[in-house]
Amino acid sequence: METALRPSPAPHAAPAASGAPLAVALDDVSISFAMKGQPVFKAVAPTSLHVREGEFVAIVGPTGCGKSTLLNATAGLLKPAGGKVAIFGEPLVGLNAQAGYLFQQDALMPWKTALDNVAIALEIGGTPRARALEQAQEWLTKVGLGRFGERYPHQLSGGQRKRVGLAQVLVRDPKILLMDEPFGPLDAQTRQIMGTLLLRLWAQDRKAVLFVTHDLEEAIALSDRVVIMSAGPEARIIGDFPIDLARPRDASEIRLDPRFHELHRQIWNQLKAEVAKTYGDITEGEEIAP
Repeated sequence: METALRPSPAPHAAPAASGAPLAVALDDVSISFAMKGQPVFKAVAPTSLHVREGEFVAIVGPTGCGKSTLLNATAGLLKPAGGKVAIFGEPLVGLNAQAGYLFQQDALMPWKTALDNVAIALEIGGTPRARALEQAQEWLTKVGLGRFGERYPHQLSGGQRKRVGLAQVLVRDPKILLMDEPFGPLDAQTRQIMGTLLLRLWAQDRKAVLFVTHDLEEAIALSDRVVIMSAGPEARIIGDFPIDLARPRDASEIRLDPRFHELHRQIWNQLKAEVAKTYGDITEGEEIAP
């Protein structure tokens, strides 16, 4: 018998896995931007989202809906206009030191080797260089680049640069991973390979993950929950769906599971209406491909 998925009963509801403490708590958070000579732009209406320790949560929604904005508030890169952000039960003040942030664009220094790009993440925190290089080499090996430490970013493929970036973030052992379209620039096959690598590394210590993506299939393949944001402005969370696919998972093979397709269909039925709002040339009743 098919298990029905139900969106959150209210926009502010934020169901999460029971038992584990909260790693991230966004409560009635709203975000606005002041624009010179124009009215204040209200990007995100008061909305709430909780992520528990060990939980992998993906955020999907139409372009410009505020997915990355919520992520930046969690990172402490911007201050909400209202509401509260708490990390492991403590109010967030300044930058979130408990989090590692992987951006869509590479953050590698072109004049440094892959090994040095990973090691510097530790060196700036005071780790002696010899120890930093040792740990950097360990992480390059974990992401499958143990023999590529002396190569510079321009000598690496897009997927290899992403693996260096992942090692650069994880070498610091953050308690929370914030990921903003991290695999977006990659081709479909490489994205799936990176997704499987991420899941394998994540399974080792189950960090809390907040993962922003435009790709619904990617969100379902990776996460424990998929959260839907409405179209902006004044975007908000309008759906929160548990993903009941067994773990461990392969990001490629899980897409062949019939349950995967059931989940995709149910979530897309709600998401597609929000996506349509961002395209003025979509006529009423016209189908939009996921």
